Amino acid sequence: MKVAIGCDHAGLELKKEIASLLSEMDLVCTDYGTDGPQSVDYPDFGERVSEAVSAGREDRGLLICGTGIGMSIVANKFPRIRASLCNDLFTARMSRLHNDANILVIGGRVVGKDLAKEIVRTWFSTPFEGGRHQNRLLKIKHIEERIRGISHGIRESENC
Repeated sequence: MKVAIGCDHAGLELKKEIASLLSEMDLVCTDYGTDGPQSVDYPDFGERVSEAVSAGREDRGLLICGTGIGMSIVANKFPRIRASLCNDLFTARMSRLHNDANILVIGGRVVGKDLAKEIVRTWFSTPFEGGRHQNRLLKIKHIEERIRGISHGIRESENC
């Protein structure tokens, strides 16, 4: 499995810990930044990871910022992305089991290192349950398609 990982300055230290864990789990990890402690804008790194997963170049993604909220907002703007902010084991498990989440988001200032590692282990080891949940994902896909159609129509009318 190929995993894209990214963070802002608030998630840098946790990203280093998690990248090491992903390697131990025999997952291929591509680091999309940031690489230093200077203040950066989380949307830049959330976009890189989310675009890679959305386009299918990476199988799953992992994003870390201070609370995880900003990265979640960015990631869920992309087609085919189901990013889940998981700051506990239950939401990590359920986001995979019921929602087939493909990007895990963690708040680096909210979750301690040891808990974050357990969240990652849980999230990557939990399969999608399918069944009735698959129907719900199809509904989400249809919403995405309708929204793309609406936004395309808005862009065309703005050009007139």
